[in-house]
Amino acid sequence: MANFSKSNVPQFSVEVYQNEFLPEGGREVNGIITVTSTGGGTTGGVPLPGRTAGAAVVIMVDCSGSMDYPPTKMRNARDATAAAVDTLRDGTSFAVVAGTHVAKEVYPGNGRLAVADARTRAEAKEALRRLSAGGGTAIGTWLRLADRLLGAADVDIRHGILLTDGRNEHESPEDLRAALDACAGRFTCDARGVGTDWEVKEVTAISSALLGTADIVADPAGLAADFTRMMENAMGKEVADVALRLWTPVGVEIRFVKQVAPTVADLTGRRTQAGPRAGDYPTGSWGDESRDYHVCVRVPEAGIGQEMLAARVSLILPDPSGGAPQTLSQGLVRAVWTDDMVASTSINPQVAHYTGQAELAQVIQQGLDARKSGDFDGATAKLGRAVQLASASGNEDTAKLLSKVVDVVDAATGTVRLKAKVAEADEMTLETRSTKTVRVKK
Repeated sequence: MANFSKSNVPQFSVEVYQNEFLPEGGREVNGIITVTSTGGGTTGGVPLPGRTAGAAVVIMVDCSGSMDYPPTKMRNARDATAAAVDTLRDGTSFAVVAGTHVAKEVYPGNGRLAVADARTRAEAKEALRRLSAGGGTAIGTWLRLADRLLGAADVDIRHGILLTDGRNEHESPEDLRAALDACAGRFTCDARGVGTDWEVKEVTAISSALLGTADIVADPAGLAADFTRMMENAMGKEVADVALRLWTPVGVEIRFVKQVAPTVADLTGRRTQAGPRAGDYPTGSWGDESRDYHVCVRVPEAGIGQEMLAARVSLILPDPSGGAPQTLSQGLVRAVWTDDMVASTSINPQVAHYTGQAELAQVIQQGLDARKSGDFDGATAKLGRAVQLASASGNEDTAKLLSKVVDVVDAATGTVRLKAKVAEADEMTLETRSTKTVRVKK
């Protein structure tokens, strides 16, 4: 459990769900790590010892020429940004950036952040009235400006909200990737695509690199409600830069580390070395919430009756002044070799559930890619498997989205027919939300 006892300080706990029993010769060990944070964020907690209170947020609004088609889109974007500004907590540092083929500060300007109060909110909303559409789209420039603005704030929580309605046509994919690499670990960012003329993989790449959320707002009229929810969530964050540290004994290989709830995100390639046989995986900012991670390791072979520590999982908070990091909580993943066939062949329910949810996200992407490339047999097979997995795991939201792309003949066997006509918004919604998972029923 967490090391801090004050009830109003954020508390972190780690629980490990696994079947530690392996048959003779067995080498793969899986564990689901449930991390829960309470007592901070939305319950009005205080920062952890040695941390700075407060948050800074930059809202990046697409103002490219296409935002004028239809004209309601720009108006809805202005209204949504105003709603987000209204949701800012007093004392939060903030700025608004207009994004085209260049990034421009709309409010407060001069490379500064404003501090939210009644006056600055009113000034920001007045500045939003002057937003107009024109120009191209170069999202990397928006992110780099947000990074400069957020980097000047002496706060723990740095967050961006990004809205786009089109493809990133005025910079190369390499430029956007370089901007994401430069911003990763410096601030988190939620990304939204409005309408249906944007590229799902671009928007999800932004949220993935910057540990935020991605979604579609197909109807611009829904932007204000979505922006309000995003800002409320950002205001509920209390602890930033938490890392999942994995220490493994000699001879143990890490196969993968994935977040599996509330969404699937592969963290394996995000590892940074943290001393001998230890590596840190970023998890971003936390409020009052719970998330699940799937850790898979390969252990050396051992004989019946032997046991070993396969991995130690710690939640780590770096010291902003460069001192020793704080360990918030720990859990152990174990391996025990047995000749009890029932013990060694039973799959832990949490591991089984999330293995299925990760496969669900993967086969949806593969099915939609096959459909776009004209491989209708492949698309039918993959999306049929997705229907089967969504049905078996009780993921009703994904099942509903799938039913707009395929006609379901038999969900249990995954028998489906591709729909002849699919609304673009329905296909994009399924692709954008394909990584959303349901928690296992405990």
